[in-house]
Amino acid sequence: MVRATAHINQQQLRRIERSERWVHFNLALPCLLFLTLFFFVPISIFLLHSVFDPSFTSQHFAKAFSRPVYMAVLLKTLKLSFVTTLVTLALGYPVTFVLTHLTGRLKTVVFVLIVVPFWTNILVRMFAWMALLGSNGVINSDLMAAGVIDQPLPLLYNFFSIVLGMAHYMLPFMILPCYATMEAIPKNLTNAAANLGATPFTAFRRIFLPLSLPGAAAGCLLVFILSLGFYITPALMGGPQDTMFAQLIEIQINRTLDWGFAAALSTILVVITLALYVAYTWVLNVDKIYGGRAAR
Repeated sequence: MVRATAHINQQQLRRIERSERWVHFNLALPCLLFLTLFFFVPISIFLLHSVFDPSFTSQHFAKAFSRPVYMAVLLKTLKLSFVTTLVTLALGYPVTFVLTHLTGRLKTVVFVLIVVPFWTNILVRMFAWMALLGSNGVINSDLMAAGVIDQPLPLLYNFFSIVLGMAHYMLPFMILPCYATMEAIPKNLTNAAANLGATPFTAFRRIFLPLSLPGAAAGCLLVFILSLGFYITPALMGGPQDTMFAQLIEIQINRTLDWGFAAALSTILVVITLALYVAYTWVLNVDKIYGGRAAR
């Protein structure tokens, strides 16, 4: 009798679980349809131009990999993205650490200052940097007026200015994942380490840092992938020697009208992005990273 009752209860639980899955699927269905019709389908059609133009061909990929200029631009893009990721990590991690230890109104003010860039258009921010870094900008004008320099410093249209603009834009994307992970770390762990005789640095290195690494890894992944597709910042603040891959794609579409080659370049960028995500999943276990739990 008990076994029969348990069997019936298990069947009821399975039916409830199936009904919940259908409810979740029906709730997500409109979003899935929208993404499929207006995102995945157009992108798939565009990327297919890389191998069907109009019939099957590999000439576009052969052109991309056989000409050194395109591979040089790709390496430059990877380098800029990597440096931007390091800069945002070096700036964002300490800020997030301090933010998690603040309380009250001060914490709210700091958090608002971090989120405010999301409310400002990227063009406005880049033009502001140009006004600061230009030959006749605020920084050079003040330094020359103070007699520190005799001629303007080359602060704009170079590698430095691109990294500065990209890091400024991407900093919140590093801070927010780090904050989500650090805020979930119990404060009593470091307190217990202090009670056992550990110095603040030892408690940070042995306890807080390992537990916060998943958030830092998620921020690095997000910043690096988004940096690969940057266009506005290098177009406004960079020089010809700092052309990025997204600029090449724009040139092929709007100037040379070579959609097949543009699709091939886009496919290369998509493959690199997917490879990075797979590598992070394999090495760092991204499902635990986004869940805010350290990999074991």
